[in-house]
Amino acid sequence: MKKILITGGAGFIGSHVVRLMVNKYSEYQIYNLDALTYAGNLENVVDLEGKNNYTFVKGDITDKSFIDNLFKQEQFDGVIHLAAESHVDRSILNPMDFIYTNIVGTVNLLNAAKETWKANYAGKRFYHVSTDEVYGSLGKEGLFTETTSYDPKSPYSASKASSDHLVRAYHNTYGLPVVLSNCSNNYGPNQFPEKLIPLSINNIINKKPIPIYGKGENIRDWLFVVDHARAIDLIYHKGPIGETYNIGGHNELTNLELIYTLCDLMDEKLGREKGESAKLITFVTDRAGHDLRYAIDASKIQKELAWVPSLQFPEGLEKTVDWYLSNTKWIENILSGDYEKYYENQYKNR
Repeated sequence: MKKILITGGAGFIGSHVVRLMVNKYSEYQIYNLDALTYAGNLENVVDLEGKNNYTFVKGDITDKSFIDNLFKQEQFDGVIHLAAESHVDRSILNPMDFIYTNIVGTVNLLNAAKETWKANYAGKRFYHVSTDEVYGSLGKEGLFTETTSYDPKSPYSASKASSDHLVRAYHNTYGLPVVLSNCSNNYGPNQFPEKLIPLSINNIINKKPIPIYGKGENIRDWLFVVDHARAIDLIYHKGPIGETYNIGGHNELTNLELIYTLCDLMDEKLGREKGESAKLITFVTDRAGHDLRYAIDASKIQKELAWVPSLQFPEGLEKTVDWYLSNTKWIENILSGDYEKYYENQYKNR
């Protein structure tokens, strides 16, 4: 069996990738490595426990000795690297966490892969998952392509840009077989409720203010997380070594447009009068260095790997809202901190 290490597999995007790989590839042994910091939640992958081709490993990619020993012990054939600090606001408050995890952690994985594979790269692959935020900010026109120059504006995006450069450097210097992707904003089930959509859903449910930065004019391209997982699967298996792919949802919306759409949908789902939830919208001081617009040109992955999003935003948003309304306990566990007890309760006797 091929052994594939997926880092950050208890997080939002990572859990969807782990689920897809475990269920689709019975001939793979999938190892889910996660440090279970605030955004890592084993309840995201509870349905995979007990499957023969799934193993959870608790550990931190910033711990070089641990990573080296794990690679030496398991002899992984491939890595899909998603573990990262990812919230811009947190990066502004505490940039060093992002430097350690996103840069040092990535180098630890690169070094471990290089040493374990010892230039015998047949059948091996290191896939680094990144973000469109490394490209900086667009004006009203234009799209990010795979050749767009990097221009990161926050400690988060700068740390991800650095990790991208290092992955490419290991490919160019040591021949390490790598592929990369840069994706637009993800949304969907299991997203930690500090992010815009789940935060707003929870606040609407509880009739709390919905905070919107500045005038709500910032534009993002929204990608349903399951479609992102599908793209990652394709790139890992079919993307040529050394290539980069941009993954976008073809759904550009201002933050204000998104929230008004969400409010109308929530009013319908909750049986409220139309316009009631929109009254909760509250404009707050804009974030420092807030990029105006991100937009992805995903034509390369469409042409080369035949990937297109399966859902457009209205359908994806309804699926997302339905999931959160059906899983209010999941949100309650996060907000109360009870989700952190899951690992201890599940694994204390193992």
